Amino acid sequence: MAVKEKIPKNNKVQKKAKRVSIKEKAKPEEKKIRIKLVRSLIGHPRYQREVVRGLGLRKINSVSIRKDTPEIWGMVKKISHLVKVEVIKKNEPQ
Repeated sequence: MAVKEKIPKNNKVQKKAKRVSIKEKAKPEEKKIRIKLVRSLIGHPRYQREVVRGLGLRKINSVSIRKDTPEIWGMVKKISHLVKVEVIKKNEPQ
């Protein structure tokens, strides 16, 4: 014998509202940037060395992939003479 579902008396199906943040609704195509250290840190100020480490770079020719945000671009601007930058879209292979 099959079990019947209980139907509420007012015959309205209650749906639970799913909360979705604004960021999830309007999620644009996520861009990333590839940062490559091309010059040596020898002879450069300490703050520039710290910025390079903060971006995740260690040796010459090391590459770091970061999200395309204003904070990252600010760090790149401080050491633009030491790095090369490429913007990659979501679909491109790394």
